[in-house]
Amino acid sequence: MGLAAVSHAVDTGLNMTSRCYLDNAATSWPKPEGVLAAMDRYHRELGVAAGRGATRAASEVDATIARCRLRAARLFNAESSDRIVFTFNGTDSLNVAIHGVLKPGDHVIASTLEHNSVLRPLSEQRRRIGIETTFIEPEASGRVEPVKFREALRPNTKLIALLHASNVTGVVQPIDDVGAIARQAGALMLVDAAQTAGHLPIDVRNRPIDMLACPGHKGLLGPLGTGLLYLRPGTEQHVASFRQGGTGSLSEDDRQPERLPDKYESGNHNVPGLFGLEAGLEWLEQHRVTDLHAHTLRLRRRLIDALTDSKSVRLFAADRPNEFVVGVLSFVVNGFDPQEMAAILDHDFQIQVRAGLHCAPGAHRSLGTLTTGGTIRISFGATTVVDDVDQLVAALRSF
Repeated sequence: MGLAAVSHAVDTGLNMTSRCYLDNAATSWPKPEGVLAAMDRYHRELGVAAGRGATRAASEVDATIARCRLRAARLFNAESSDRIVFTFNGTDSLNVAIHGVLKPGDHVIASTLEHNSVLRPLSEQRRRIGIETTFIEPEASGRVEPVKFREALRPNTKLIALLHASNVTGVVQPIDDVGAIARQAGALMLVDAAQTAGHLPIDVRNRPIDMLACPGHKGLLGPLGTGLLYLRPGTEQHVASFRQGGTGSLSEDDRQPERLPDKYESGNHNVPGLFGLEAGLEWLEQHRVTDLHAHTLRLRRRLIDALTDSKSVRLFAADRPNEFVVGVLSFVVNGFDPQEMAAILDHDFQIQVRAGLHCAPGAHRSLGTLTTGGTIRISFGATTVVDDVDQLVAALRSF
């Protein structure tokens, strides 16, 4: 099949030398030039640690990190920049929140759609300290029903965790309705914004979100090794720091500082990563998030329209209205294992996608793809263009 695919690709005039990147849900690529320049300048001209000196170079590093924190706070409309905690990735952000909040006997409600970055910490806490968990299945639409969260409440419900959008189907979840239920019950609301930060407007100050976790390397356009955790004022009283160490502040005290963000930021920052993230956030300030979202939805719709009549391609959640999706779409090709098809697309057509379970087994269980290798996932970003979609369509039409 590989040789036949190559032959057919040449016949249909596909550009076999250009790289077609459609895996932005894993990490955004290519990065804005400013991101690369900022990281290069840090390494070549500065090179010092953050919060650990008073030199001119150290002052510039500290100012850039403060500016990065401020840009993130502005993007999410946080109450202040110290509400933004820097982490090493979205998984780290979620772990800080989950391990920091839960105590023996606490009850957690989450959806079965969650990423393993939520499922595995909850499983670990269930085994280690004896928390209780309830998981809500999605409806046929791919969205969870908020009333099911209300029905699952218990007197000891401490936390409700819900991803903002599925990393498998792109379906956006009703975080406002579920968050309101959490608030009425006195539980904390944790939102996993891995697929929506930088793609959808998120106003944490005016929405029922107590904690919001996201990576810096996806929709925020920064490099790998960066992440953010927003904490609503007062929430830090319920979130213990499970990582202690040097903060560059209150060094005479053998206890971890209680003030933010130092309480959760022990050890050296990933300074080159934060330089890149600051540049990525600056790029987002210059381009409206709503415009970027509309761009990715147009590409998603173009792909769906082109493949709707295909007898070999089966699309998932393709009928969802625009207000309920982000630029993520999954499909399978009849007769092909998803991993096999992804390898063919990469090797024969220079198209890079993601195949498998996407670290979200519950989402695939609901789709019926858990035991058949998962799906092929397409995910669009700010730099994806129409030609990328058309190149994929042309390739898939050869099967």
